Amino acid sequence: MTQHSFFPKQDLILTKNNVRLEPLTLQHISGLQKITDEEDLWKLRVTVIPHPSKVKDYITEALEAKSRKERYPFAVIEDTTGKIIGTTSFFEITPDVRRLEIGYTWYAKNMQRTHVNTNCKSLLLEYAFEQLRTNIVVLRTDIFNFKSQKAIERLGAKKDGVLRGHILRQDGTIRDTIVYTIAASEWPNIKIHLSALLNGLY
Repeated sequence: MTQHSFFPKQDLILTKNNVRLEPLTLQHISGLQKITDEEDLWKLRVTVIPHPSKVKDYITEALEAKSRKERYPFAVIEDTTGKIIGTTSFFEITPDVRRLEIGYTWYAKNMQRTHVNTNCKSLLLEYAFEQLRTNIVVLRTDIFNFKSQKAIERLGAKKDGVLRGHILRQDGTIRDTIVYTIAASEWPNIKIHLSALLNGLY
């Protein structure tokens, strides 16, 4: 596999259980603005959600990173209605070792703690491991983002450790970051596990 092939195709669309991931564009501005303004989600300390007035800049930066093949941002869509319900990305895409991260993920308030996140992660992991032939997928979160930690652990990812004094939060405080990974050898069992979750088997 060449370095340039270790990147999703430009028109990639992934769908499952009424959730559609499509390439993020500037046409998604208004939909994401509504989400960030909802219950002041942009004020959350433990995740990076832009202020409604900064959504255009957020998308523009994501698209610039995409042009450099550093990030592939998606809009998360409710398939039956076409309503934008969130965003997520592949990023830190490293062809030499076939490694990437899943992040920049946030959803509308009413979509949190529903099937949506499991669906999205299932779609992204399946594409990463089965199409891109990724070796390692990384997921990271704030040490105080307990909801995110539980969601990642529920996927079956393994906790690698903590990056102390890693980055700044939006409020200027210094964040410790918890790192989780899933290896290609673990994917077959995790795929079965995610299918069981989505089918309500446990």
